[in-house]
Amino acid sequence: MPTGFLGPKLNSLVIIRRTGSHGFRAIPTIETSRLLLRGWRDSDIAPWVAMNADSRVMEFFLRTYDRATAESFAALARADLERDGFGWWVVEEKNGSPFVGVISLQAVPFEAAFTPANEIGWRFVFDKWGHGYATEGAKAALDFGFSQLAWREVIAMTSLLNVRSQLVMERLGMARNPDDDFDHPRIPEGHRLRRHVVYRIRRSS
Repeated sequence: MPTGFLGPKLNSLVIIRRTGSHGFRAIPTIETSRLLLRGWRDSDIAPWVAMNADSRVMEFFLRTYDRATAESFAALARADLERDGFGWWVVEEKNGSPFVGVISLQAVPFEAAFTPANEIGWRFVFDKWGHGYATEGAKAALDFGFSQLAWREVIAMTSLLNVRSQLVMERLGMARNPDDDFDHPRIPEGHRLRRHVVYRIRRSS
């Protein structure tokens, strides 16, 4: 049976449905008014590859992904979600496109002054920008992280130049402390994207 809950200060009703997959633990599907955050299907791979080859979507990454890189990443993301019950969810538009992007909850995968920490992230196909899907889906994922995973704090990070994502973070109620700004260790020195900002949100209780 699905369970509903109201996340801290976010006021978004989230329905969680747990479905088994290939003998792994149940994968939670998170439902909002317009979206489903769900496990991966074979049919998701082609639109995932296309999204990661789009230079508009990947403007604030070091490079676009070639097919082999994108397919390898998707296989790892799918396995992690099936194993852990959280990670990189596919975002589906209700009564619309079966793939509009991804939303992730994960441990930060590198060392920095603010780690260990858990982070939220998102990536959406360009044609679905401007619909509020990143904010809606990320609110639901934050609710899940606080209520189901018992995380006390979640961060988000992006390039200092990526104002669009920073606005989403602010709409989520996340706050930036400039003292947290850092040089991303996986981006070469001198690269225009190296300086990153960190936004934080804490569970209300």
